Amino acid sequence: PPLTPFDHVDPASRALSHPDPRAFLANATSIVQLTPHLGEEVRGVNLATLDNDGRDQLALEVARRGLVVFRDQQDFIDRGPDFYLEWGRHFGRLHIHPTSGHPDGYPEVHLVYRDANATYNFERENRLTSTTWHSDVSYELQPPGLTTFFLVSAPETGGDTAFTSQIAALKRLSPQFVAFLRTLKAVHSGFEQAQYSRAGNRGGVVRREPVENVHPVIRRHPITGEDAIYVNRQFTRRIVGLKKEESDAILNLLYDHVDKSADIQARVKWQPYTVVLWDNRITAHSAIVDFAGTGERRHGARITPQAERPIPA
Repeated sequence: PPLTPFDHVDPASRALSHPDPRAFLANATSIVQLTPHLGEEVRGVNLATLDNDGRDQLALEVARRGLVVFRDQQDFIDRGPDFYLEWGRHFGRLHIHPTSGHPDGYPEVHLVYRDANATYNFERENRLTSTTWHSDVSYELQPPGLTTFFLVSAPETGGDTAFTSQIAALKRLSPQFVAFLRTLKAVHSGFEQAQYSRAGNRGGVVRREPVENVHPVIRRHPITGEDAIYVNRQFTRRIVGLKKEESDAILNLLYDHVDKSADIQARVKWQPYTVVLWDNRITAHSAIVDFAGTGERRHGARITPQAERPIPA
C-alpha cells in the first residue's frame, strides 16, 4: 500500500530562532565552499556527537547550502545501524526503499552497491552514459528532505557523486517561462523502478506495489523560501494537462538544462570516512560510474528521512 501521510516538522525551523544558527560549526578546522551556488566541505566537526540543537542547525545549514560534505567521520560510520536510525529520525520519518537492499533487520538503511558483476552494470551496457540526474524517490507523496550518505567501500579513483542546484537552474530560466512553469504539475512514478527490479537487473526485490504522485514542477523550500525545479529524468513521466509532445518538449528542455549546466554543479570525491548530507528538495544528483572494468566496488548506505509534501511555488 502507499505510505500514509504524516505531519512533518522540519528541524531547521527550530534553528532559525537560535542566536547563532551555525554554532555547531564552532570547532571546525576548515569550511570551504565547493562552488558559489552549491555545497561546502567541513573538517573538524564530529557529526556523531552533535546534540539536538546541533542537529537542528545542521539541517538549516544543509537547507541553505544544498549540500554539505563532512570529512573524517569514522566515529559516525563506526557507530552502526542503530545509531543511523536514531540519527535519521531526528530529521523526519525514515523511508524504507521499495526495491533496494538493506542490512539484516534494518530496512530503513538503504544500501547502494556496484561492482564488476554485470548485474550491477546493466545501465552502462545499455546506455551511452550511466549518469542519471535524480532526486531520490520523488514518486512518494512526501519525498525526502535532508539525506545522509556515506561509502564503506570505494574505488581507488572514480565513483564520485555529482550534485546540481535546482535553485540555480531555475534562476537561469527566463521570467516568462518560469511564470508558466509555476502553473504546472507533473507525475512522478515508481512503476519503472519496480519493473526494473522485478526483471532481476538489480536483485528482484519489490517490497510494496509502486506508486505515482503529482507534484508541482516548481516547489518552494519551507525554510529558506527558495524556489527550485522539481522534475527529474529518472522518475518524472509527464506534465499534467499537456499533450505528450508538449510535455516531452518541456521536460526534455529542463532535463537538458540540468544535464549540461556544469556551472551550477558540484562534484564530491569520496575520501575515507566521508559523510555527505544534501537536501533532496532543492538538489539533484547522480553517481559517476566511471570505475566499471577496474574490478573495484562502490558500497554505501543512505539514511533517507521524508519531508513535507512538495509546496507549490
